[in-house]
Amino acid sequence: MVRSDILDNVMAFASVLAVFVLALVQLIKNNLNLPRNAIPFVGLAIGLLTGAAAYPFTDLDTVLRLWAGGLAGLAATGLFELAFNNRSQGSTRA
Repeated sequence: MVRSDILDNVMAFASVLAVFVLALVQLIKNNLNLPRNAIPFVGLAIGLLTGAAAYPFTDLDTVLRLWAGGLAGLAATGLFELAFNNRSQGSTRA
């Protein structure tokens, strides 16, 4: 595979994983009393575990699946915080 094809596949896989990781992180956040600064680490860990467990669904190598999972975990956490925290705090910034 060409490098750009590999990166495209990792980003596409991370985009798919982000949905599942976001749901799992929210489930853990709602059921466990975790400090706010621990949530990105939880997202990263869940992303890595989800990427590693997704071997039947992709032909990516283990390292590439872990990269995709890590990216998905951090992206899901950051995306949720960006979208919903500003809105819930009454921010008027766009």
